[in-house]
Amino acid sequence: MMSEIVNRVAQSKLITFDLEDLYPQGQRVVLDIKDWLYEGFILREKEFRKYLEEHNWSVYKETYVALCCSTDAIVPGWAYMLVTSKLAPYAQKVVVGTLENLETALYQTVLENLDVSQFEDKPVIIKGCSNKPVPQNAYIMATTKIQQVAKSVMYGEACSSVPLFKKK
Repeated sequence: MMSEIVNRVAQSKLITFDLEDLYPQGQRVVLDIKDWLYEGFILREKEFRKYLEEHNWSVYKETYVALCCSTDAIVPGWAYMLVTSKLAPYAQKVVVGTLENLETALYQTVLENLDVSQFEDKPVIIKGCSNKPVPQNAYIMATTKIQQVAKSVMYGEACSSVPLFKKK
């Protein structure tokens, strides 16, 4: 006589939290200002401002922008602020740094506003693998936030999770 196969994971009170579900939709753009610098290294204010005035900023409509300078130029802080002032009417968010810095900033906003009451005194597993570019910092922020209310926090998949926290 064969016994019925029971899916204990499906029957458990374990809640799976997938950061990929919170991924902010929208195009990501890297804006490298090196082409607006003299020989890619020297910021000449008059020329820099001219480039900014002539640039078509509307191409950044509804985008997320990572501002950077890919050369070893010393760029004063006001230059990024000036570029941001031009992007502000179009872009959804602007950060100075890499695409990973941008993703971290986006997730920080999402996670700060996340209602974690559904995890109150429950075992939670933060899903590991994702197809979208979820930065490592997002996992850290999620762990910190969920840990405040959850009974326990694990990482991975239900079949092979790594325990991270258990309420005493």
